[in-house]
Amino acid sequence: MQRSRGEKWFNVVNMLFMLVFSFLCLYPFIYILAISFNDAMDAQKGGIYIWPRMFSLKNYEVIFSDQNIFLAYGVTVARVVVGVITQVLLVAMFAYVLTKKNFPLRKFLNWWIVIPMFLSGGLIPFYITLQQLHLLNSFWTYIIPGLYGAFNIMLVRTFMTELPEALEESAKIDGASDARIFFSIIFPLSKPVLATIALFVGVSHWNDWFTGFTFISNTKLWTAQNLLLFLIQSNEASNLAVLSKMHQGAVTVTAESIKMAMLIVTTAPILCIYPFLQKYFVKGIMLGSLKG
Repeated sequence: MQRSRGEKWFNVVNMLFMLVFSFLCLYPFIYILAISFNDAMDAQKGGIYIWPRMFSLKNYEVIFSDQNIFLAYGVTVARVVVGVITQVLLVAMFAYVLTKKNFPLRKFLNWWIVIPMFLSGGLIPFYITLQQLHLLNSFWTYIIPGLYGAFNIMLVRTFMTELPEALEESAKIDGASDARIFFSIIFPLSKPVLATIALFVGVSHWNDWFTGFTFISNTKLWTAQNLLLFLIQSNEASNLAVLSKMHQGAVTVTAESIKMAMLIVTTAPILCIYPFLQKYFVKGIMLGSLKG
């Protein structure tokens, strides 16, 4: 089909607009990357916008010379892995139960997952609950409160509702139990929406700093985001004192350059993983939300 001159100009303007908009979205990250790879003393002069003026890896050397970063990374990775596996499994099991029309508590549980989406007890009751359960200053503080996700349950339930009932009926004729049907048939067929949930949960666990900031005082249980928050909140003099101690008084970095490098260290892994999971995200969210 031959396009008119107006359509061609619209496509050109639209493409230019999207390129400018994309650059504006990416520029903060590009700026942080440039500062982190630039010599710290030179960066204080300003004038660095896209590319490092004096390339240096000193900021990253300082970060990775501190054992706390490896400990924090270990806690973060463990949290993401355990959190994703447990929540995806429990959400899928919960959603599967809600698809059973003959289940007596089905209607009650449907309301039970909806109401907390609009009403909350608040931070103080939640803190007291964790205290009573002895979850404060525990690794499981990151995992147990996040096992339940109302939106995720509704998304998976919608997807499972559209699966053919004949699959379960034929399996029951062959003598399969509900558990066998779930793990052998329903769970494998739900991979697209479960991959979407895994992405939701993984990004949420990776980016979360509030849980560690509020409920964890043991620095050995800090995640990488909490370590980053500590660097940002600490005043410049304190940061330089720590850096000076680490390098026997030879301070070749600044608090600002360390913050920029730490931002890259904490965000780069999830940015690298996301493009590989994006196709599952798009497919799963469409199947889970539009069907039915």
